[in-house]
Amino acid sequence: MEMIIWIIGIAVISLILILGTGIYMFKKKIKKDNPEYILQFVKEHLESDKVALSINYNDQEWVNINSKNLLPLASTVKIIVAIEYARQASKGQINSLQKVSLDELNTFYIPKTDGGAHEAWIASLDDGKGMETVFLSDVAKGMITYSSNANTEYLMQLLGLENINTVLVDLNISNHEPLYPLVSAMFIPTQLLNEKNVTRQELLKLLENMDISEYRKRAINIHKKWISQPPTDQDKKQILKNLDLNIQRIWSDRLPRSTTATYVDIMDNLNSKTYFDDDIYKYLEPVMEQLMSHPTNREWLMHAGEKGGSTAFILTTAMYATDKEGNQTEMAFFTNDLTSLEQTKLSRNLNGFKLKFLKDTEFRNRMTNELAIIKK
Repeated sequence: MEMIIWIIGIAVISLILILGTGIYMFKKKIKKDNPEYILQFVKEHLESDKVALSINYNDQEWVNINSKNLLPLASTVKIIVAIEYARQASKGQINSLQKVSLDELNTFYIPKTDGGAHEAWIASLDDGKGMETVFLSDVAKGMITYSSNANTEYLMQLLGLENINTVLVDLNISNHEPLYPLVSAMFIPTQLLNEKNVTRQELLKLLENMDISEYRKRAINIHKKWISQPPTDQDKKQILKNLDLNIQRIWSDRLPRSTTATYVDIMDNLNSKTYFDDDIYKYLEPVMEQLMSHPTNREWLMHAGEKGGSTAFILTTAMYATDKEGNQTEMAFFTNDLTSLEQTKLSRNLNGFKLKFLKDTEFRNRMTNELAIIKK
């Protein structure tokens, strides 16, 4: 008996050591800051639908990898909402200084579905103490910098979804799927469960087989109802309960899609400062270019803006920058169908990759040469 206990004890200790070593190696892989990982990832997945990368540098096509592939945008799509916000503000259709109730914004907030983005944004507002209202301009800034989904949903209601999708027409964009309320779409599984009285497996099949036009229509109808009849806290808990990983995957796959070629063109419109009327840039720059609030960035950049997005399976970003030497960069990087490790490593190294491209001439030249050779 003592021998058995001793053997079990050794086995348990060995298992703990193995697990401990695995966790240590996993953390080591994640924590290592390596911008080259992005380049290596692109090289390894050139022939797949997993990655697309487009970069223009000083009006030259620098990198062009899978740039016409439609991929889910995640929160990068919020750039389109920001443009419509600036357009309506410039025309006086909305007032950027109008007060918005935090309670009204919280109507569209489903806790634990945005990585804490909405709560982090509120905490950033005067330390989040005792505030009941914010300016509309702050709502737009929170949508971009903190990626608050609740703020986005509110702006879709205020600006009008049809008006927001008109931006795509005005920008002459054809390869971009229409926007729809993304938070409201999270309620579709619960809605189907209530309507059809189906099992979890049957629910998955219903969602997988649902036409995207019906999916969008359901999300829009839920959004409209949400405005007049907000969900209770219990409703939101039920929504969260029904968002298991399989359901999240379907939600992620059905997010609006576009191409890196399209978003590099959009970034060029923002970087040039000539595509839109000056009044639009007046409202758009404070929203898109919050990077310039940091003194370090002002030391070497004239202006820069970016927006990224992610789900458990996606990482995307679109950015533009003009440095003080006049060099102009537009970049869009979209990925999909990621493993947890890939998502974590890409997230950790993406900012370093962008900075390295902007600042390191040798890296820029090596990158375009290596990708061009492999592509041939």
